[in-house]
Amino acid sequence: MAIPWLLALKVIPWGDVIEHAPSVLKAARKLMDRQSAEPAPSSATGVDLSKEALPSLGELKNRLIAAQVQLDRQAQMQAEMAQTLAELAEQNARLVSAVETLRVRTRVLLWAVAALVLAVVGMALR
Repeated sequence: MAIPWLLALKVIPWGDVIEHAPSVLKAARKLMDRQSAEPAPSSATGVDLSKEALPSLGELKNRLIAAQVQLDRQAQMQAEMAQTLAELAEQNARLVSAVETLRVRTRVLLWAVAALVLAVVGMALR
């Protein structure tokens, strides 16, 4: 079961991931900033009411309230999704940083092991 994960980790182009992580984080922050700004009022669209009888004023008010509630819910969901995206981008940046640190440590460890092996071989040949 661990073999597919290892293969997947080897296939991932970590250099590209590390290279693009700051731009992903920057884009997520821009999205959060854009979401926190007030949305621009949209232009009213014309509704063709000639097909049906005109609804009463009370019914129009009820529809307007229902539409406003739905818009508020959608705006809240969009803000939550943008917040989640920003958090994921920050976590991704931290993960990439940790992976890069582990790669450097692994290289240092491999060089140290190679030096130790050479030292042991040198001592054995004496």
